[in-house]
Amino acid sequence: MTKQLPWLHQNNGRSIPQIGLGVDGTANEVAAAAIENALGLGYRSIDTAAFYANEPGVGEGIRRSGVPRDEVHITTKIWGDSHGSETAAAAAFERSLAALGLDYVDLYLIHWPHPQQDRYVETWQALENILAEGRAKSIGVSNFQPHHLSRLFKETSVKPVVNQIEVHPGFQNERLRQFNAEHNVLTQAWSPLGRGTVLGNPKLEAIARKHSKSLVQVVLRWHVEIGNVVIPKSVTPARMRENIDIFDFRLDAHDHTVIRSLESGRRTGHDPDDFG
Repeated sequence: MTKQLPWLHQNNGRSIPQIGLGVDGTANEVAAAAIENALGLGYRSIDTAAFYANEPGVGEGIRRSGVPRDEVHITTKIWGDSHGSETAAAAAFERSLAALGLDYVDLYLIHWPHPQQDRYVETWQALENILAEGRAKSIGVSNFQPHHLSRLFKETSVKPVVNQIEVHPGFQNERLRQFNAEHNVLTQAWSPLGRGTVLGNPKLEAIARKHSKSLVQVVLRWHVEIGNVVIPKSVTPARMRENIDIFDFRLDAHDHTVIRSLESGRRTGHDPDDFG
């Protein structure tokens, strides 16, 4: 399967695949094999981070795949221990490039705002410099709340192209998604299945039966239809294939109503205002 998957336009004129492969928690050799398989299946977006400690495996998987570098969208992220000065952020970026074995990344994100440090604005300014040098083609943020984004809008020059946040049926994060959309920032959903909390949900199972799809496919299709960029994790070729086989059906209005009813207000991850 090498079907063309959809891409979404960013606010800087560039584009990002709407569905990609997340590799959080995946060891280097496993990541390399998974990425080689994913790219063979038609994936063109890989999401990693310095904190995941698997950037070498990501780079190796890309090289093994034989897919031209300019056809693969690579995201990585700066961790909180490198926030602050331009020197610290630049050094972190160089380490990521070296680990990946790449000359540039397509998207470089601030992984968390770490508000207790209160250095995310300085860090963003350092990312603006990396962008200006052309070694990151786009820059964005992850886990930023409206007040964090508002500071960036007021105090810096470049708007983030994406905000990667926790979104899944149990925590739909509607207010933040709406804020992103109002400011022309794409929402990218991490943990799109709520770290497995959606599995076995009888309402989602009923929707899946109706469409002759799996529950996971229904949830990923929901993300696509509400406009999210989505990065499900998997290292199994069959599951990776299943995760992108979501473009031959549509959810109806009743399906969306049912999924909206699953909102619990409960995160599966950290609260960005308290973390770091």
